[in-house]
Amino acid sequence: MDGVVRLARIPGKIKKKIWIMEGDVVIVVPWSFQNEKADIVWKYSGPQVNWLQRKGFLKS
Repeated sequence: MDGVVRLARIPGKIKKKIWIMEGDVVIVVPWSFQNEKADIVWKYSGPQVNWLQRKGFLKS
């Protein structure tokens, strides 16, 4: 949402549990010491994305 393009990594605790594809909606936390890098902490499923769009949290 801040307009910065970041290189993100999937931390070990969720690395083997989920697959991230282009176009997926995720939550990222920027690194405190390198603003251009981040960690992915959550991936939204299809129904969750639809709910977020209906409630106005996401723009289409």
